[in-house]
Amino acid sequence: MRPDFSYRSNDLEIMDDLNCEGEVVNQTLREIAYINKTLGGNGVTLSGISKLLNGKSGDFTIADLGCGGGEMLSYVHSWGKKKQLDFQLTGFDANPNIIGFARENEKGYNFLCENVLSPSFFNKKFDIITCTLFTHHFSSFQLAKAISHWIGQITTGIVINDLHRHPLAYYSIKLLTSLFSKSAMVKYDAPLSVLRGFTKREWEEILQGAGVKNYRIKWRWAFRWEVVIFK
Repeated sequence: MRPDFSYRSNDLEIMDDLNCEGEVVNQTLREIAYINKTLGGNGVTLSGISKLLNGKSGDFTIADLGCGGGEMLSYVHSWGKKKQLDFQLTGFDANPNIIGFARENEKGYNFLCENVLSPSFFNKKFDIITCTLFTHHFSSFQLAKAISHWIGQITTGIVINDLHRHPLAYYSIKLLTSLFSKSAMVKYDAPLSVLRGFTKREWEEILQGAGVKNYRIKWRWAFRWEVVIFK
């Protein structure tokens, strides 16, 4: 059945099961990291951080929510080092198996298993929060509520890097994963992730619902939204 791109899918991804584990998860995390690196998606997050800092210097605490395999912390650290910035980086994920993978594969960084929608997380403070390919896992209502909490936890801003729901993005990733992926999870989740992505208007509605007024939304290759929320 041909997808209707006018509406977001409510179907759950395999990755949404916080108990998923084993080699299928590990292979999925490795492939996601490779796809992001190959298509240049990680640069969207770095671009957003650059906009937030806007030439500032000093030390900054950064929380990467839904950190997955943890590679984004490595990218942010390397970028910051080139800019002579000192980042204290922490990755958060609610799946203990994914956190275990991140700790094993990205040694030297801090990874915590915690639900970022929990009251205990809402009590934590950071300078910057980043979300890369994470926010599409929530409903618009959940996301607006979460952002309204996160904005009170930061001193500088929030960077969201996520998918644009679009037919070309959907059919492209469906073809690429069917040809090259060795992970059944990737083959199922990747196209569904696109169907769960937001349009620009939907992002504007979410931010309005969160009470956010100072933000920028920019379309980036490959079919990503760079959403930067300024404190």
